[in-house]
Amino acid sequence: MNKNCLLNQLSAAQFAMWELHLYLDTHPEDVCALALHKKYSQKYNMLKDEFECKYYKLTPDNAQGVSWLRDPWPWEKDGCCR
Repeated sequence: MNKNCLLNQLSAAQFAMWELHLYLDTHPEDVCALALHKKYSQKYNMLKDEFECKYYKLTPDNAQGVSWLRDPWPWEKDGCCR
């Protein structure tokens, strides 16, 4: 599977997970929806692992708090207009 195909499948699985999450907020007793959420969660994790193994990490796994706040902002870097 190529990069774009994996990203599309990841996006679809994540969308399904989120929609089922919202549904389960109002229907927590729906066992079928809960099973579907678990299924899409497993699919998402499998696709994410495959993508990260082949290409690059999708999320920082060792982020140091809010380090992006301590980095220079784009207008603070050399060569930018002030």
